[in-house]
Amino acid sequence: MSEQEERRGREGGAVPAGGTGSGQSGHSGYSGYSGYEERLTVPAGWWLMAALAVALLGVSLVPLGPVPVLAGAAAGAAVAAVALNTYGSARIRVAGEWLLAGPARIPLAALGGARALDAGEALAWRTHRADARAFMLLRGYVRTAVRVEVTDPDDPTPYLYLSTRQPVRLAAVLTAHSSAGRSAEGPAV
Repeated sequence: MSEQEERRGREGGAVPAGGTGSGQSGHSGYSGYSGYEERLTVPAGWWLMAALAVALLGVSLVPLGPVPVLAGAAAGAAVAAVALNTYGSARIRVAGEWLLAGPARIPLAALGGARALDAGEALAWRTHRADARAFMLLRGYVRTAVRVEVTDPDDPTPYLYLSTRQPVRLAAVLTAHSSAGRSAEGPAV
C-alpha cells in the first residue's frame, strides 16, 4: 500500500478493505451491522447462459468420446461457476462507522449526502456525467444506484457510485448515519 493510501486510511479516506487504514485489516474490528447489507449477485439468466455454454462445450467434444465430454463439461462448469460467483460476490455493507463497498472501506465520517438514483439517473452518472476520479462499484445488471459525496478534503475522490438494488434504503441508512455524526459533533460555530 502506498504512503498516500496509508495516510488517507489514518485520516479517514477510502482504503481497500485489506489495507492498513486505522490499524485494521479486512472486516475485523467492526461493531456489528447498522441496518444495511447487500450482495450484488448476478442475475439468474447469466447462470442459464453459462449452463448453455457448458452444454455447447460438451456437444463440441462429442467426436472425441465420452471421457473428454465429461471432463470438458466438468471443467467448463467449474470455470463458469467460479467466474459468476466471483463477479457477483461484491457486497455493500454499513457496519459500525464504516461503509464497505466492494474492495473499499470508507469511514462514514468522510461521507456527505447520499442520493438514490433511478435507472435513468444511474445511467447518466455511469456514462456522460461520470467523473474519472469517482469510486464506482458498478454492476451493469443492476440498473439503480446511490451517489454519495466524499467530504474528506484530502481525498481526491469526489463521490462514490454504488450499484444497488435498494437505492432508497441505502441512501436512507447513509443519510441517517451522516446526520447522527453531525449531531454528535454539535452545532457549527
